[in-house]
Parts: sequence; structure tokens; C-alpha cells
Amino acid sequence: MTMQQIAEQVGVSKFAVSQALSGKPGVAEDTRTKIVQTANELGYFWKTKIIKRSPSTGLEINGNRAQDAAKSTVIILMPNVRFQSRESLFWGRIIDGVSAALAEKEIGVMMITENYSERSLKSINPNGVLGLIGIGYIATNLLLEIRQMGIPFVLIDHEDPMIPSDTVFMNNYDCMRQITSLVLQAGHKDVRFIGGPRYSRSFHDRWLGFRIMMEENGLSVPNPEEDPLLQLELEENEYIVVRRELDLLIAQNKLPTVFVCANDFLAYLVMERLIERGISIPDTVSITGFDHTDETNDPKLPTLSTIHVPNKRMGKRAVEMLYTRVNDPDRPFEKTLINGNFMLRNSFKKI
Repeated sequence: MTMQQIAEQVGVSKFAVSQALSGKPGVAEDTRTKIVQTANELGYFWKTKIIKRSPSTGLEINGNRAQDAAKSTVIILMPNVRFQSRESLFWGRIIDGVSAALAEKEIGVMMITENYSERSLKSINPNGVLGLIGIGYIATNLLLEIRQMGIPFVLIDHEDPMIPSDTVFMNNYDCMRQITSLVLQAGHKDVRFIGGPRYSRSFHDRWLGFRIMMEENGLSVPNPEEDPLLQLELEENEYIVVRRELDLLIAQNKLPTVFVCANDFLAYLVMERLIERGISIPDTVSITGFDHTDETNDPKLPTLSTIHVPNKRMGKRAVEMLYTRVNDPDRPFEKTLINGNFMLRNSFKKI
């Protein structure tokens, strides 16, 4: 299968195919999608572009420039968008897990925290790179460029439907089903979810686990297109939206008996506003979170009932998967789901 054959199949030029598959600009997004999907279907690109490397050095096997390569390195890529940063209580622990696992193997680390341009990516010598671990959301174009360079990579808490890869996720769906099941068993029937399913794959899976468990128990849920509390995407105005919607529920006497939040950050926003308005937690309203980040030590707030996410273990598992990929580049891609435990604390009680 060649680029020309893909071009003929899609009805575009060979140049457009080359630009699309390498993540370069100049191709409309709908055209890029058609080209990448066609490449996947025809078996081009994903199978032919993987470069076999030595698991001990990360150097291309039989490569002409192996002797000139620098010390083996793993790139940690985490574009600094949507609250993804080294300082984050959630993302920072994942980075710690990746770094610790690589330190045990005496592998160097290059940290990239911004969306690098095409020129910057070209400055990376693939022969000196063992692989790449992407953390959080990474744009499709950037993943295409990395794939075109032939660098093995594993993604944590993100996947791209156009670019097959090994991935590591928290078992968001099953853990949220567990929370919702416990909430219902505790006698709660008026239950509200807070968090935007479209914000990330993790939020989507958590919403799905909640919604399906509610429906299985004959309980209805709001439409995400109509409920502002199901449209939150962790931007600067979310603080304002949460306060406004909670104030509205209080004024209308429509507070639920429990808020099930997509993560701890949102749960703490909810608790802070309810406490400000004189609402007792958990006597009047219970709160659950997800992630176990312990965002605050405010003594006025009860300790949050939440799912403990083994962030460091996710990072370590990604390193293990990267080494497996290096040793066996032709094996099928895998998704690893890691379970967490529900921590019952002071923000939740039975009815």
C-alpha cells in the first residue's frame, strides 16, 4: 500500500496524503480525517512506520546512525492545556510514577510541556529516543507527527480514535458505577451528576457509568445538552457556573440529596458554595468526588468521599507498556484499565 493508492482512494493528491499523515498543516480537518481513516483501513502507516529498536539502548536496529546517537531517553509529553501541569495534584503524581520507573531503569527523561511546533519536533533525534509517554490530552496533529517519526509511544488518560496506540486509563466507568451503586444502596434517589461528559474521555466514561447505573435502577438523569452542571469543562468560569446553578437550586428548593462529582476539584467547589450558603454536609446534602487529590485543608469542609486513583501506578504501568512495545513492535495495541478504591469519608452518609 502506497501514498498514491491512498490518494486515489480518497480522491486527493499524494502531497495531501503526505501532509495529513505527518500531521503537517495545509489540509482541511475533514480531509485529514478521511485520509487517516483510509490509511488505517488499508493497513498503511501504522504497521509500516514502526521502527524496531533495541530495548536496552532505544536505538534503531540496523540503523545507519546508531553509533552517533546520544544516551537513550524517554520523552514525557504533557501539553500545558486544560489544567494539565507538573504542579497539578492529579497530573503531577502521574509524572512522578513515570519518572520513578524510568529512574529505576537508568533511562534519561526529556520533559515537554508545551505543544511543540513541527520545527521543534524535528530537532529530536529519533535514534536517541527509546520512546514517548504522553500524559493527558494531546492534539491529533502532534500525535501524527510523533507517529511519523517512528517513535514508540504510550498514552495515559487519553486516546485518539484516528491513531491507534497503547493506552493506560483509570477504570473510570466501573469505578463510577461502584460509587453510584453505593449511593443508591444508601437510600439516595434524588442524585445529580456534576461534570461535562465532553470535557475528556475520563469524564465521559464516568458520566456513562453513572447514567447507566441510574437507568438500570429505573431512575432518570438530566440531558447533558440542557443541564449546565453537565457542561462544565474546568475553565476559569466554571467557578461562576457552579455557584450560580447551586444558588438557583437552593432558591427553588430543588437540591438533591447527593451530588456525584466527576472529580475532586468540582466536588470541592460544590462543598465550598453549599457551606457558604449554610447547607449542612452531609446532613442535608452528601458529596462524592473522584481522584483523591485532597485539594484543600480547609477545616470548615468535611473530608471528601472519593475514589482513590493510583496515579503513580498508572505512570509506572505506562513505562512497562512502552518497554513491551519496544521489545515487540508488531503486537496488537492494548488498553490497560487500573482500578481504584472508594474512600468513605465525612462528606457522605446514608439516608
